[in-house]
Amino acid sequence: MPVATAKTPTLLFVIGPPAVGKMTVGAEIARRTGLRLLHNHQTVDLVLPYFAFGSPPYSRLVGEFRRRILEEVAASDLPGIVFTFVQAFDHASDAASLEDFAKIFRDRGGSVFYLELEATLEERLRRNETPARLAAKPFKRDLAESREQLMDLDAKYQLNSRGEFDARPEYLRLDTTTMSPEESPRARLNVLALRRIQHRAPTKEARRLPNV
Repeated sequence: MPVATAKTPTLLFVIGPPAVGKMTVGAEIARRTGLRLLHNHQTVDLVLPYFAFGSPPYSRLVGEFRRRILEEVAASDLPGIVFTFVQAFDHASDAASLEDFAKIFRDRGGSVFYLELEATLEERLRRNETPARLAAKPFKRDLAESREQLMDLDAKYQLNSRGEFDARPEYLRLDTTTMSPEESPRARLNVLALRRIQHRAPTKEARRLPNV
């Protein structure tokens, strides 16, 4: 049974392939709502100087850092957190990881929402080299390697849901191809779209995102 508390935290997953705009959209949502932002490279870049991407110690540390941050946010007086994540929809382990993270908030009576972003490969390759992305993500600054990694991930994994979860009331999928990641006014459209999630969500489970 969820633990009933005076403050019920919110977890918003922003999901999508590399360079789709997760960090930019997440930052704008955080600015508008007061939720904190944990973008996936904050933990990835912390571990990469020590262990290779995808290695067992890398995976353990990244997962543990993320879990501990989410646990502390859920237990705190903060309103909640936006968490960006690259999900391989054809790997059950990624879905299981998201469910484990969501359970941290649900067990405290909180709400969990999902915002999936998609864009064309051409647009994502362009965004992969933008100054804002490179400033926030040091390990993307080798442009040739970063481009190769992006295309390799696209070839190996299914990085969008292809509409599989569109009927879920707490889930919203948006195409960001025509939204410039540097234009926060355009990114604000995604904040407005989150209201659609709230209106679709079952009354007993839905919580309004703060100040949306």
